[in-house]
Amino acid sequence: MISDTTTPGLFLIYLLIFFIAILMRYFVAAGVFYWYYYVLRREKFAGKRLSRRGGKKGQIKKEIIYSMKSSAIFAVVGAATFWMWQEGFTAVYTDISSYGYLYLPVSLLLILLIHETYFYWVHRWMHHPRIFKYVHKVHHDSLAPNPWTAFSFHPWESIIEALILPLILIFLPVNIFVLGFYLLVMTVSSVVNHLDIEIYPQRFLKSRIGKFFIGATHHHFHHAEFHSNYGLYFTFWDRWMGTERE
Repeated sequence: MISDTTTPGLFLIYLLIFFIAILMRYFVAAGVFYWYYYVLRREKFAGKRLSRRGGKKGQIKKEIIYSMKSSAIFAVVGAATFWMWQEGFTAVYTDISSYGYLYLPVSLLLILLIHETYFYWVHRWMHHPRIFKYVHKVHHDSLAPNPWTAFSFHPWESIIEALILPLILIFLPVNIFVLGFYLLVMTVSSVVNHLDIEIYPQRFLKSRIGKFFIGATHHHFHHAEFHSNYGLYFTFWDRWMGTERE
């Protein structure tokens, strides 16, 4: 039930604002990377594509349609989370002095690690034969991913992926600016991982630190083989569980 401070009409306005913001975030992030790597510098990067099979006919159109559906679902969850924050049901805060400046990067790391853990295990569950065709197959229809694949999910998968954030925010204190930065990282990371062109230097990827981060090469093997590289941001769960394909 929505309180007097958030009437149904006002909630619909929040919903529309969130939908436009999320959709624009997707179009800007995916569009910039697609324009640069697939249009402006197409000849330079054509030979660096990780997938040799090429995209399917009408793939990008399908991905954008599913991404719009995903954005609508993310908007519902986002508007609901905003209402929860207004009503005091989350641990999101605005005053940095409440926890100090040192807690800002700590909270960002915590939210990344919690989300990583959730995603890895849910992702593996979605690959179960009885679940895959109903939940995760839409995303894997993009055998050769591209920037527009980033939000291309079946509605069921979108719901599953969206629910973790409000659950985290109920319990974990997160500054509003850290939350905004995290949402940006989440979007850009998804676009980069589906770029199908590795943009991180090989020297970094082979370094001790770089081996813990997921890039386009790491995620390419997941779309190519289906049964490896389930991680989102980091490789540690894949390494620990023996599911990494380097």
